[in-house]
Order: sequence, then C-alpha cells, then structure tokens
Amino acid sequence: MPKYGAHTFLWIDEWTTEKGNQAIAATGEVGFDFIEISLLKPEEFDAASHKKALANAGIEAKGSLVLPEWAHMPEEPEKAKRFLISALEKLEAVGGTYLGGCIAFALGKFTGDRQVVIDTLGEVALEAKKRGITLGIEVVNRYESNLYNTMADTRETILATGADNIVIHVDTYHMLYEEEGFYKPLVESADVLGYMHMSENHRGLLGTGTVNWDEVFRGLADANYKGPMVVKSFPAVNPDLAAAIKLWRPPTQSSEFLAREGLKFLREYVEKYGLG
Repeated sequence: MPKYGAHTFLWIDEWTTEKGNQAIAATGEVGFDFIEISLLKPEEFDAASHKKALANAGIEAKGSLVLPEWAHMPEEPEKAKRFLISALEKLEAVGGTYLGGCIAFALGKFTGDRQVVIDTLGEVALEAKKRGITLGIEVVNRYESNLYNTMADTRETILATGADNIVIHVDTYHMLYEEEGFYKPLVESADVLGYMHMSENHRGLLGTGTVNWDEVFRGLADANYKGPMVVKSFPAVNPDLAAAIKLWRPPTQSSEFLAREGLKFLREYVEKYGLG
C-alpha cells in the first residue's frame, strides 16, 4: 500500500517552528501518513520541536528543498554539498528517510552541465546513505531549469552516479510540459522511480484539471510502483514562492478541503488500479 503525504505548501506559506507544527498536526488530523517538510532554510529548522510534533500527530516526515542561487550545483558544487548535508542532518534528527526536490540545481539558473551534478550527487548520496536517507532528483519544466526536464535524462544521471539511494522524483504538473504523455515515461523509468508529486496543471484540486490520471495510474501500476504519493496543491504561497514557480492564481479552496479531497482522490485511484 502506498503511503500518502501532504506537501508543506498545502498548509502554510513558509516553514517556521510554529507554522510547521501546525502543518504537522493538520496533516495527521486529515489522515495522511507523512508530511513533506520544506527544508529551504535548514539552519532555522527546530528538529527537537518538530520531532515531538510528529510523534504527537502519529505521522512520519520526508523532506524536499530547492538549492539557493548561491549553491547552484553545476557552478558551486561544494556549497551545494554543504547545504544538502545540513538538510540531511536536520532530516535525520526527525527520523526522515527521504530528501528530494531540486537538489541538483537552483530554480531560474540555466548554466552548467550534468557531469558536475553526477560527481557531486554521488558524494552526497554517500552522506545520505550513512543516515538511512534516499535522495530524489525532481524533474521540472524548462521554465524553471534546463538540467532535468525529462525522466529519461534524470534516469541517465542517476545511473551514472552509481548510487543505489537516488531515485526520480516525479511531479505530474511538470510532466504535462515535457513528457510525451504520462504512461510511457513512468514505465520506462520504473527501475529508478521513487517518489510522486500528484499535482494538477493549475496546482489546485486533484481531478479538476488537465492531468490524465488514468494514464498516470496505469503507468504506475505497470511500473509496479509502491512508493509515496504526495498531494501537492498550493493554496498557501508567499510572494517569493509565487515568483519562483510562476503561480499567480493560487487555488481558492481551503487547505483542509484540498487535503481531504486530494487524499480521497488518490485512494480511489489506487484501489481502481490495484496499487494497494
């Protein structure tokens, strides 16, 4: 049975100690298995407080981030490595076992080549493995980065690292831009497929946009995917985030509505396609 998660920005516009604990509690109340914590500022992350909140909510934590511009991996591999290790340390402290997202690049930076990423992520993967953590490279659209726009390109880099704890982090929103459909790339990347952001083209309520969910779940079924699925809607965004992801019209429904209905939607499709 897949585990279901809620993304940070489903609840809050930034991760602070107080807001983070509120998001953790809300995630547990709705019935998710884990929360995907936004580790954009690991130096400010209060691991002790959040570990207690996670225990009280009865859920697990996974992490995601975007490298800051000053740590764009192709240009600043050592700075990127240090930033990622600091995030790994915080994640380990709350019992997290996954760190994904834009771990190989900063958004809006279109420089560098993949060989630096391959070499650097190979080193970071060793640090992650010591902590029992799997890494995930998120595949994003051409307007956010030029490094990893397709699952095929991302798979190639993962295999080149030689690491067995790096997977593809997929977002159905980005697939709409770059992939030739949903089914084929999921099946062809089955060997390294490890994490799914389930998101509509408008970043709102699942099932109300242009994502072909039958093709998504048929692909996941034939890829024998059993990994996490995250409801990724953005009703809570701050100006910096909105500018970074070009989200000018956030969803108008409440966080709780998007969370409950999104979780219900995923469970129904998992049952429909026998992924349970």
